[in-house]
Amino acid sequence: MPSPTSFLPLKPVELHLLLALSDGDLHGYGLTLAVAERSDGLIRLAPGNLYQVLKRLLTDGLVAEAPRSASNDDSRRRLYRLTALGGRVAAAELERLRALTSSATAKALQRKWAT
Repeated sequence: MPSPTSFLPLKPVELHLLLALSDGDLHGYGLTLAVAERSDGLIRLAPGNLYQVLKRLLTDGLVAEAPRSASNDDSRRRLYRLTALGGRVAAAELERLRALTSSATAKALQRKWAT
């Protein structure tokens, strides 16, 4: 199994998708809504971009297709879920970002440029 740190750094949209899936299985439109909400509207995913990123996350084993349920009988709608590796990668990225933002340089920049 690959090391979670081998996937870092994640692109912001990748991290947002992994975090959205950490709350539970979602279909494409649900992911779009969750990412927009989580990012306060700063990240709005077009379908083409969403599915391109999902395809990469699926290939890397960070996300998997979830089994269909009785309430999800639309054959066109796919549910996605976070894998164990995806969860570890998201946690590693959050730790990387935490370390970055807690550094003395980041604190100095924050004080100097905060509005």
